Amino acid sequence: MFRRTKESDDSTRTGLSVIQGGQVHLRTLILLRWVAAAGQTATVLLVFFGLGFELPIISCFGAIFGLVSSNLVLASRGRERRRLTEREVFLLLGFDVLQLSVLLFLTGGLANPFVILIIAPVMVSATILSRRATIGLIVLAMICISLLGQYHLPLPWSGSPIELQPTYRLAIWTALAVAVVFIATYVWSVSEEARRMWEALAATQTSLAREQRVSALGGLAAAAAHELGSPLATITVVANELSKEVPADSPIAEDVQLLLSQSERCRHIITGLAQAPEASASGPFERLPFSALVETARAPHGSDTIAVSVNIQENAIGDEPYLPYGPEMMHGLGNLIQNAIQFAHSQVWLDLNWNKETVWLLVRDDGPGFRASVLAMIGEPYISTRSVTGENLGLGIFIAQTLLKRTGANLSFSNQNGGKVEISWTRAILMRDSMDGEEK
Repeated sequence: MFRRTKESDDSTRTGLSVIQGGQVHLRTLILLRWVAAAGQTATVLLVFFGLGFELPIISCFGAIFGLVSSNLVLASRGRERRRLTEREVFLLLGFDVLQLSVLLFLTGGLANPFVILIIAPVMVSATILSRRATIGLIVLAMICISLLGQYHLPLPWSGSPIELQPTYRLAIWTALAVAVVFIATYVWSVSEEARRMWEALAATQTSLAREQRVSALGGLAAAAAHELGSPLATITVVANELSKEVPADSPIAEDVQLLLSQSERCRHIITGLAQAPEASASGPFERLPFSALVETARAPHGSDTIAVSVNIQENAIGDEPYLPYGPEMMHGLGNLIQNAIQFAHSQVWLDLNWNKETVWLLVRDDGPGFRASVLAMIGEPYISTRSVTGENLGLGIFIAQTLLKRTGANLSFSNQNGGKVEISWTRAILMRDSMDGEEK
């Protein structure tokens, strides 16, 4: 009925949502319980004074007073901005189920039309608590419903009390039981999906931020190389002049030669920094030839056992396009290439093609391909695309698709003698990005 991964059961994890880890603001629950107390009070007053029905009003207000008292204790002892633990929320919701059951016992049991409200605490649990806590509240609600079917005071009514037939009481009990289980399962599933999506998006943001930091470091390296170039050239000139003037048998001749060799070494290091791929792009709108961009994305994922070839198709029309070099593009393409290398038997092909309107990249491998059962869901978080042992959270494709869609790409997944991913951009989107980059 309920299913949760080990990662999502960890209540200590961080995330973007208030509902993660079964934690909720104390103020939120206090407000909801005040609304419940006000509704119960208004209903009792309306039935007793407005409709003139007889009911044990003192006992009813006693049950409502229990809810009000517990809320006053919570408001006085806890800071309203404090987050409650899962155990505290579970106990509060369990108390609310029992309090409402007492009120229903005093006002007709299952014959009371407000008996449907016993589902409310279970729904709150399904939204914010774990599977185990929600199942516990479902069991508690089922027990209370069962007891209310057998033990209750008469329903407040004018004239003779209404007594439901056993078959009809059984039908009401069945309807409530099914509603509690089904709605709780549905709400928990939807909430769990929302939690998983938040976590996946947080992982995407973290990955993108890491890539942006690497890109920024490359820009700093290029700036450092540029700034250090002039003083290093001066040091080299002075060292050359000293080497000409100092005799070969001088005690400092060896030190002068060491100075020359080290300045030459510094020159090679600075040249390498200035030519690093990360340093060549000073911002997300720098552009590279299509083939150079793919080679740059492929470079960090080389393998000794898997051959990776970059091929420009013969039917390509026109000049080679330039694509934006940025964290989204590089990390998205890198994830797809890494995925292909991970599952390939021996070969990965990166096929480049373009015409006057569209630019394509096909990432193909000779591995087992994508399972038919996940092709329809591919790109969703926590959907593993292939069968593999070990840790595999199924986030790689999701992150790649999310990042590449930011660049205007369309992705499609299929099988063709192995896995195949087609990434395409329209020339109009690439030209728009180019114009935006020039304006910035």
